[in-house]
Amino acid sequence: MLENLKPEVLELLVTREMPFGKYQGRLIADLPGNYLNWFARQGFPPGEIGRLLALMHEIDHNGLKGLLRPLRR
Repeated sequence: MLENLKPEVLELLVTREMPFGKYQGRLIADLPGNYLNWFARQGFPPGEIGRLLALMHEIDHNGLKGLLRPLRR
């Protein structure tokens, strides 16, 4: 999990948009916690988007969203 805390990976959370679903077009960092929790229960999709959703879930679940504030433009 530590490799996911690289600045370039964290920056993806505030620049990458959700490509599908109810929150399509919303930044990964702005997805609501209950939506991230749903993915955690159902399973994250494969690939980069799944890894980003899993990381965002961990950040949100542990109350660390403030870490992303300096990365926002």
